[in-house]
Order: sequence, then C-alpha cells, then structure tokens
Amino acid sequence: MGESTTAITDKKGLANLDVFSDTLQKLAATDRNILVVTSDSRGSGKLVPFGQKYPKQLIEIGIAEQNLVGVAAGLASTGKNVFAVSPACFLTARSFEQIKTDVAYSNNPVRLVGISAGVSYGALGSTHHSLHDFAALRAVNNLTIVAPADNFETEQAIRQAAQLDTPIYLRFGKKPMPLLSEENCRFAFGKGRIVNEGDDLILVATGEMVYPALQAAQQLEALHGIRSTVISMHTIKPLDYELLTAVAAKGCPIITIEEHSIYGGLGEACASFLLTSGFRNRFKIMGIPDEYTVTGSQTEILTHYGLSEDGITKEALGLLSKA
Repeated sequence: MGESTTAITDKKGLANLDVFSDTLQKLAATDRNILVVTSDSRGSGKLVPFGQKYPKQLIEIGIAEQNLVGVAAGLASTGKNVFAVSPACFLTARSFEQIKTDVAYSNNPVRLVGISAGVSYGALGSTHHSLHDFAALRAVNNLTIVAPADNFETEQAIRQAAQLDTPIYLRFGKKPMPLLSEENCRFAFGKGRIVNEGDDLILVATGEMVYPALQAAQQLEALHGIRSTVISMHTIKPLDYELLTAVAAKGCPIITIEEHSIYGGLGEACASFLLTSGFRNRFKIMGIPDEYTVTGSQTEILTHYGLSEDGITKEALGLLSKA
C-alpha cells in the first residue's frame, strides 16, 4: 500500500461552540462594533459569558428567527459587525427568505451562526435536526458556507469571518472535539485542510465528521495496511476544486462524509465537480439517507447510519473490494 503521514492527536478539545464564544469575547474587547443577535439561544449558543461581559453588545430577539435575520441585516448595513446566532434547523429554514434577500442578495455582511447542527439535538427528533442547511444555502449566491472541524478551525473561522465584508454561514455542533493535527495548522476559507496523507483512499469530511474519518483512517492502516488521505473540507462553498483535483488524480476511491442529507451537501458538490471534470474514481457519499430519521442521541443516530469510525471503515473496505 502507499505511504502515509499520520497526524492524529489524542488531545481533547472543547466544544467548538465554547471556542466560538471565547473568541467572540476576545474580539469584542477591542471592537465595540461587534454585536451578537440571538433568538432566545444565548444559553445553547454558549453566549451567557459574552452577555455578562458585554451586555450592550448582545441583542435578544426572542424565538423569532425571521426577525433575527432582518435585524442583523439592518445592523450590518450600518457598519456593525454582526453575528446572528440561532439553532441551525430554524435559522436556515424558517429564515431562508431573509437570508436570501436581506443578507446575501443585499450583500449585508452578517455572520450567520447555525448552532446544534446536524443531529446534535438527537432525541428532540427530526424537526430539530438540520440536515438541509448545506443544500438550501449552497443555492444562494454570495454566501460562504463553513463547518469547522475542531477548535483550531473554529477560532480561525471566527477571526477571519469578523474581517469579511460579505455574508457567511458558520455551522457548529455541540460535542467536545479532539484536536485533529499539530502539523498542518493553516486555515483559509475555500482551502481544504489535509490532516492525514496516504495513497490508497481519499476521505473528504466536514465539521464534526472529520474526527471519525481520522479514526477510520487509523483503523484501516492498523488492521488492513490501507493508508488514507483525510481532508477537512471545512468550506462547503466555495469548494476547494484545486485540492479535489490533486487528490482525485491519484485515481483511488473517494468517500465523502457529512452530518447532513446525502442530497445537496458536500458529497453532491464534490461528485458534480469531479464528474464534470472528467474524473472516474470510485465514489461514495456517506450522510443521512432520504428517510424518516431515527430518534436517539446524536451518537446513536450517527452510529445507526454508519457515520462512525467502524461505519466508515466498513464502507471503505467495501468500496476498495470493488477494484
């Protein structure tokens, strides 16, 4: 099998939302234009400390997500540096018209922050799952879409988002995330991050799915001698076409992994580009299938759909056996 460079750490990190909140507090200390607008979600968004420290810079709209986005767009139009924070399932569905028209089409640089994304809300059921946000927002012009994988990517994403003069959607889950790598600590929107290298298989993951992809890569190498390149494709739009081209040129199978519907997300974005560019690598999209989602904890749901270390390993072995 091909050569591999493994970059997996055992260091335990915080929940990315904790890093989001801490980074915002640091930025607000020197930028009084930073405003946080929430929809009764300061607790779930880990923003209580921010509100205590900067009470005049946090605006509570209540459970009225459409108003949340409208107010955020209005504030951004006056030069305020606005972060609009709400559960991803409601922010991107209930407020879609406002995101499209008031934020993206009007080029108001709102930082839309979708919290508890994917199946983070677990047992609350399908109404609280956000499996549509990539699909819906990818179709909107003038909107960057980012799902950080670990604490490093989260801090960098928030700091860089605060400097943007265009709209952005940032997606976060809830659970603590291990630090992925200490060897490739470069982050830029639109540029995927290689966190493991190998010549036998390509695993392209986003958000909280990057860590189980790394675990699967480790298992595949230890038990089967299969060495995988693992990419944290934190930016869903614009996608890193240059990196995809480079790894697809190896000719090995490609698996995409996302905590999202198999329709309209990372997998279909990658597949569309690769197919229209002439690549014919064996390809598999891993995500939530088009069905009534099972109910359970986040871990139980992800395990049920194979979005785990063992599930990814099983899919990889099946795809490789078709050679």
